[in-house]
Amino acid sequence: MARHVVARVGEIEAGGRKCMTLEGRGVIVFNVKGEYYALSETCPHKGGSLAKGIVTGLVESSEPGEYRHTRQGEIIRCPWHQWEFDIKTGRSWCDPRRLRLMKFDVKVEPGATLVEGPYVAETFKVEIEDDYVVVEV
Repeated sequence: MARHVVARVGEIEAGGRKCMTLEGRGVIVFNVKGEYYALSETCPHKGGSLAKGIVTGLVESSEPGEYRHTRQGEIIRCPWHQWEFDIKTGRSWCDPRRLRLMKFDVKVEPGATLVEGPYVAETFKVEIEDDYVVVEV
């Protein structure tokens, strides 16, 4: 795999991102609380530009009316269909088989957990070398 110097440490501020083309592929490097992660710029769902997406967090709830904002700055939302991907792993939190307007029976049962979707945004290895951010493609 080829290695590419993409920025100096500190050039991509915490919460920021830098988009580039490496070997013909769009890549986004994110700074999440001082740690660097790289994802493909193209959403695997329908090809939207994740570079234009909103970086957000998760909203979790253990019961109705109780909400917690967690993992702030760790989720990228595609601007086309609002699909969300974990910046650290590339895993999606959406599943197209469950995103339909259908009628379902409703029951109240004990809490649920977040289930990962089937799509994964491509990730790339990121290292810091001599004050430079290096991405391996």
